[in-house]
Amino acid sequence: MKILVLDTIHGGAVLAEALAAAGHEVDAVDVYRGREGIPVEEAARKRYDLVVAPVHLDPAHPLLGAAPRAVTHHEAVALLLAGRRPSPLVEVTGMRGKTTTAAALAHILPGPGVLHTSMGTFACPEGCLFWKRSITPASVLAAAEEAKKIDGWCVAEESLGVSGAGDLAVLTSGEDYPVAAGKKSALAEKVRSLARARAVLVPPGVTVPGALDAGTIAAVAGTACTYSHGGIEGRFENPLLALTGYRTPLQIAAAAACLLGADPAGLASFRPLPGRMAVSHAGKALVVDAASSGACREVAVDAAAYARALGGARPLVLVIGTEGQTICEGFPEGEVAAAVEAIGPDSTVLVGDYPGLAGTPAPDLAAGYAIAQTLTGGGTIVLAVKTWR
Repeated sequence: MKILVLDTIHGGAVLAEALAAAGHEVDAVDVYRGREGIPVEEAARKRYDLVVAPVHLDPAHPLLGAAPRAVTHHEAVALLLAGRRPSPLVEVTGMRGKTTTAAALAHILPGPGVLHTSMGTFACPEGCLFWKRSITPASVLAAAEEAKKIDGWCVAEESLGVSGAGDLAVLTSGEDYPVAAGKKSALAEKVRSLARARAVLVPPGVTVPGALDAGTIAAVAGTACTYSHGGIEGRFENPLLALTGYRTPLQIAAAAACLLGADPAGLASFRPLPGRMAVSHAGKALVVDAASSGACREVAVDAAAYARALGGARPLVLVIGTEGQTICEGFPEGEVAAAVEAIGPDSTVLVGDYPGLAGTPAPDLAAGYAIAQTLTGGGTIVLAVKTWR
């Protein structure tokens, strides 16, 4: 089959290589930079049997019409995993909570497995790092291959949808934002991809046709979670359930474990992840680290409340903003302003370009953190920068 793969940056190069290894005749085009593969003009002169394109590509791109059939990068991953996938394979997508949900589920699945997230790809239960790669759908291929080698499970975080090749697909949140030159809804694309999955789990309050509501399996009250499904019943307590950023991910992970036949009681020992409310100290200062790809107004406000609960009335320095522009949903100035107003920090350090806001500017997270340490003395630092880590 003659296949044209569009967008080499976001996993297209990996997909092109895998499709060629499967025996297809493959061309690739770097539609954003024009540095890799063949030029757009050359591809336009050819005809293909199939075009493989990311869901975030502008639907008006002329190369989408270079073949009678087009599939997404996610769908191409499903084709490549046919007959080669590990079991169980769980795919996790959503605007926020993906990493925490995936890590929490991996924390309680029995036996060996592979956890693939934006933090890295790890061998479980040892926690050894294989590599750090993006969460584009193409990255699932290597994680699934490693899991297959050890006859283990695979839990994979994915951006903008799932391949549908797994045993379970999880949507972690119902928020939306525009993609594909503003012509598509990110949530609609995720829901469309979920329709290909064998089973779908969604958070409470989010409706997706044919999906199971995590709240019907696991219920949270305070710092306790009670669960019941398929003969698996029990209860665990974890103080993280009191935090907005952990409550729903732990609830979903508990429900997912039940669906997979595993008891989620072990979530009682789950601890904060780096960049997701992890607590540390810098000299005499208390630090609450919520700087991650999921940082947003709600996360910042939650982190500040957590910091004040831990540190009392000590002065609070907020480091907030966006490091780079590679994260789809971004952290708009209006949302940053709303977070600052809600938190009322004693000092604010702004990472990124926010000309309309008052605060000490910093070029990146590391610089912002360093500045915060000079401002705080023995107070509290909250890191709420949207960044890949």
